[in-house]
Amino acid sequence: MGLSIAHHLARRGMGVRVLSRRRQEAAGFVAAGMLAPHAEGLRGPLLSLGQHSLARIPAWVAAIEADSGLGCGLRRCGIVVPFATAEASDAYPTARWGQPLDRQGLEREVPGIGKSWQAGLLFPQDGQIDNRRRLMRALERACVERGVQFEEGAEVLELGADDHGTLAAVRWRGADGRTQELPCDRAVLCGGAWSSQLLPQLPITPVKGQMLSLQGPRHALGRVIFGPGTYLVPRKDGLVVVGATSEPEAGFRPGLTPAGQRQLEEGLTALLPAAGGWPSMERWWGFRPCTPDEGPLLGPGPMAGLWLAAGHHRNGVLLAAITAELVGDSLLGQRLPAEDQHLLEAFRWDRFNLPAGPGA
Repeated sequence: MGLSIAHHLARRGMGVRVLSRRRQEAAGFVAAGMLAPHAEGLRGPLLSLGQHSLARIPAWVAAIEADSGLGCGLRRCGIVVPFATAEASDAYPTARWGQPLDRQGLEREVPGIGKSWQAGLLFPQDGQIDNRRRLMRALERACVERGVQFEEGAEVLELGADDHGTLAAVRWRGADGRTQELPCDRAVLCGGAWSSQLLPQLPITPVKGQMLSLQGPRHALGRVIFGPGTYLVPRKDGLVVVGATSEPEAGFRPGLTPAGQRQLEEGLTALLPAAGGWPSMERWWGFRPCTPDEGPLLGPGPMAGLWLAAGHHRNGVLLAAITAELVGDSLLGQRLPAEDQHLLEAFRWDRFNLPAGPGA
């Protein structure tokens, strides 16, 4: 989120400085990179936000690649969601956007899929991007080329306000241990799972996820498989990303666990038995920033001059394009189209405290 918004603002002529405690903590480095508003079965405003972002992603990626000179690994490969029964497939929240598959169709789209899956949905409009190896590197390069300044190892300690409660400065501690103050009247908080440590009123909590990757034969898997609790995301070179556990009880406890890794291995063999014999390449974990309704916090925050782009839970990579545009343009004072303004208001930070509307 931070890199995407920084790039968006820098492209519009703003001077931008990114304060980052440790960039490898960012969820963008540990996510699977699925672009899957339909395969995820999103609902309501979150589905609309995801669909709008999916439509913007090709132009967003093109701008990043143009500025960086690097590829982002965008693939419109389609995603298959398997089910044990046709009834379960028909009842899926986004079924009307998918192509129904029977057992024969599943085998055609995913050769070797486990025998327990008898129906499915193909969402050809969904896809993936190689965030871990390519997108994040390209975004960083694009920001640098556009003049964005970086302060790595900078921990933000406090947001300072003037007598009117408006943002006036950011106090932060650098890697050398010295505390500094940066005067500013506009800032965007993109602190992910750690955002509420700076602003406790933000309802964001960490949900730990463990993942692994396998090296499969090239072209062994053409589609992403999004199963219950486990998904397989094949990269172009045969690497397959397998995710992800969901551990809200873990807090910020780091490290892999035997139970979590067993869950992933059992899930992947249930989806694609042959993948159980593919060599493991890497295992890692990260922390999703989760809100009570699993939707992000976007737009003006609790302090005048502060914008929010946090709490994207499972869909940060998918929602980066729309977030950069909505939050960036809002910060610049641009008038948003009515539909975009409606989306921004649907994800305001204090929506959980608002009175319910008529009939709610």
